Amino acid sequence: MPDDHLVTLYHLNDLGPDELRRLLPGHPDLRITEIGPDEDPHDHRAALADATVVLAPLEKERRITAELLAQMRRCRLVQSVAVGFDGVDHRAAAELGIPVANLPGFNADAVADWAVGALLYLVRHYAAGHARIAEGGWGPEGLRGRDLAALTVGIAGFGTIGRAVARRLDAFGSRVLVHDPVPSEPEREYVPLDELAARSDVLTLHMPLNDATRGLVGDALLARMGRGAYVINAGRGGVLDEDALVRALDSGQLAGAALDVFAEEPLPADSPLRGRSDVLLNPHTAGVTHEAYHAIRARLVESLDRVLSGQAPRNVVNGVIVNHAQPAPAR
Repeated sequence: MPDDHLVTLYHLNDLGPDELRRLLPGHPDLRITEIGPDEDPHDHRAALADATVVLAPLEKERRITAELLAQMRRCRLVQSVAVGFDGVDHRAAAELGIPVANLPGFNADAVADWAVGALLYLVRHYAAGHARIAEGGWGPEGLRGRDLAALTVGIAGFGTIGRAVARRLDAFGSRVLVHDPVPSEPEREYVPLDELAARSDVLTLHMPLNDATRGLVGDALLARMGRGAYVINAGRGGVLDEDALVRALDSGQLAGAALDVFAEEPLPADSPLRGRSDVLLNPHTAGVTHEAYHAIRARLVESLDRVLSGQAPRNVVNGVIVNHAQPAPAR
């Protein structure tokens, strides 16, 4: 559409203005403004006020706030270039009639692969075995692991990624239990969260972060797990109370944990999770693969082309219903 203005605060995967223009040849008149990764979006109010489409930042510190959204009177879409959408105040956007969309599912296989790989890392003592040989040792003492077919794995959050994890565990022969408010595969065994923890040898978290889930997996829930159980978090960092996790590990209640996400990222240098042999730490890269990279680019371009062509956006996460993509009414 004429006079469209794309403002991007997204800075991964080499998607700068030149690359975006190359990927959107059907919109030769599109204006593109890039707000750099070290720049505060509040210093670019004029560009955002003129934007018709905005690519949200990944960093919560550079979040598109309610104050900025109130000035974005032409905005037809704030697009998150991820599954999560922490880079924009989506509730404020909803009140202003601005749709916020995400890109679900592009890295579901990547995250599911990591979660099952992390499970194997924990229950088969990969790190301890490697360290034994590296230190000149040998032998199985203390390295007796578990067969995945003998384990009950509880999946908390059964969206696209949770379902992908379940399919992989089915192939290993694990017993799979599920907790999710919306049953998507009725043949699965759905249980309340407390029961999920109590019955699972391994609890793997794939839940969104919101007011209801923040800190949900804490002392009380971890205490319900059998002694020597494991926890994996490849969902959102704030769902798991990291202090409670450390206490459970120190007491022996948990035998180990694997974390791809953290309440604060990067993980603080003084975090008690660092330097532990019973914790696998990963820098929020479970979903980073070559295949996921190409998938996210393709889905982003599809979303942008759709909205810039005057169609309603897909995958809107904040409840704004758009029948057709016209400039937002004056607010």
